[in-house]
Amino acid sequence: MLIAQITDVHLGFEPDDPAEFNARRLNRVLRWLIDGPNRPDMLLVTGDLTDRGDADSYRRLANALSQCPFPIHCCLGNHDNRANYRVHFPDATFVDGFNQYVVALDGLRLVVLDTLEPGRHGGAFCETRAAWLSAQLAADSSTPTVIVMHHPPIEVGIAWMNTDPREPWVVRLVDALAGHDQVKALICGHLHRPVAAQWHGMTLAACAATAPQVTLDLRPIDPAEPDNRPLVIADSPAYALHRWSGGQLVTHFDTAAEHIMLAKFDKKLQPMIESLIAERPR
Repeated sequence: MLIAQITDVHLGFEPDDPAEFNARRLNRVLRWLIDGPNRPDMLLVTGDLTDRGDADSYRRLANALSQCPFPIHCCLGNHDNRANYRVHFPDATFVDGFNQYVVALDGLRLVVLDTLEPGRHGGAFCETRAAWLSAQLAADSSTPTVIVMHHPPIEVGIAWMNTDPREPWVVRLVDALAGHDQVKALICGHLHRPVAAQWHGMTLAACAATAPQVTLDLRPIDPAEPDNRPLVIADSPAYALHRWSGGQLVTHFDTAAEHIMLAKFDKKLQPMIESLIAERPR
């Protein structure tokens, strides 16, 4: 099973331009997934679907995603607006006012969480959301499970994008997940960079953005002293492919950019390919 992920679309950053930079980047990634060699079985869109949470940007997003010939499942990020999202995504599932739901696949469960708190850049996970998660995990303790959410609950070293592990919402999430060994991984966005980490015995994979990326700069930052460091860069729009083999989730990160071919599978390289395949047990 091949699960594609895009994140941090930020549609509507230029609200008066229907052909805005972020829209072009989104369409480039979608065409890459649709027409490329790795067409996925489904697509996750992990938050910051729009930049300002306005209804028109959700309309444009729904229209862009309609070209996809595979199922799509979204979650919400800190730039999103639940009410406006529901207008143009009327089939979205909400429980107790939060966009949380389970996707049951063949031998795998995706549990999608809502980490949006209006007015806050970082994540949130209240007692109501935590109780729902606990109930879902208790309902099926045997099927391998992946948590899908916008905010990574980890400190990644980029000072202005970090999450402090002592934040109450992170502690609440840790408590809800404790003892549930069926949870194998977390799939996140928010960072505008590809990041992989181990977190409480689980694999965490954060996808880079379709919108512009955050600069990889691990130096400390003093909010009172602007130092002219680059914060956001126009690297290529990105996506991830999560390959579920029935027992393991393997994540690949890529960009929707021209890849210059240096070698191809022709008669010249056929012996090498044959020898590599022959090394494997049969």
